Amino acid sequence: MKHLARALRTTVLVLLLGIAGFIALNWAPDLPVEELAERWAPAPSQFIAVDGMQVHLRDEGRRDDPVPLLLLHGTSASLHTWEGWVAALTAERRVISLDLPGFGLTGPFPDGDYRLAHYSRFLAQVLDQMQVPRVVVAGNSFGGQLAWRFALDQPQRVERLVLVDAAGYPRNATSVPIGFRLAQVPGLAPLMANLLPRSMIDSSVRNVYGDPDKVDEALVDRYHDLTRRAGNRQALRQRFVQAPSGEDHARIAELTVPTLILWGGQDRLIPPDNAERFQRDIAGSRLVLFDDLGHVPQEEDPLRTVAALRQFLAN
Repeated sequence: MKHLARALRTTVLVLLLGIAGFIALNWAPDLPVEELAERWAPAPSQFIAVDGMQVHLRDEGRRDDPVPLLLLHGTSASLHTWEGWVAALTAERRVISLDLPGFGLTGPFPDGDYRLAHYSRFLAQVLDQMQVPRVVVAGNSFGGQLAWRFALDQPQRVERLVLVDAAGYPRNATSVPIGFRLAQVPGLAPLMANLLPRSMIDSSVRNVYGDPDKVDEALVDRYHDLTRRAGNRQALRQRFVQAPSGEDHARIAELTVPTLILWGGQDRLIPPDNAERFQRDIAGSRLVLFDDLGHVPQEEDPLRTVAALRQFLAN
């Protein structure tokens, strides 16, 4: 009996030490935006006051472009996901990219409202402040869902629409990144508020790439750091609750704006059958499928995807 008790104590001690070690290795509390901005907001980044927030954005390229491009990133991403497109386009176009509320360096909505209608009003406020009356709006994933919603809410402000692996229809994912799954478990909120295993971020990013070998340390650093921006983790949980996939999807068929649909054939989060559905529902839309790319094709292969965008804008 003594041997059994001793073995049990040893097992419990080893378990507690393992838990303590895991916590120590993965302890990642929120970081202030000022600390993160040193690395992730170099020029031409700027911050503008909108709706009680300091919105992180970049306004690049030709000043004489009458209809700039507005680029909207997806869930847990940031304006950095568009850097390849921006570099390719700024010689010929004005390009505006920004961190949506709840993500990147912008941080959470002060009122905690993450419904699509609020995001759409926020975009209108940004464009009003920048004195931009009309845009070509492109969005990836959640940013794509916001893009088509904005085109419905503000049709006079959207000249063309570009949907890149966009959300919109009821979810039919065949694989969901582990970070997204954990963020939707309410009981884990207190734990995940201060823990963020780098391995989880690495796995989540690889999950959305067609070729996981393209994911390097610098890319994982960016996603890991910006997730730790104060307030972002709580905002992500609220956004999943308040802006569910499939909300108002019946309205997609109301869109009449010229639309380009770009999709990664290896997207398992929003599979390619969603692209076909967008094409059927949006009259006159054009679909370009990249068989080898994943959920963020503009980040995974910016040159090939931006070429399709250029052709669409030239027509």
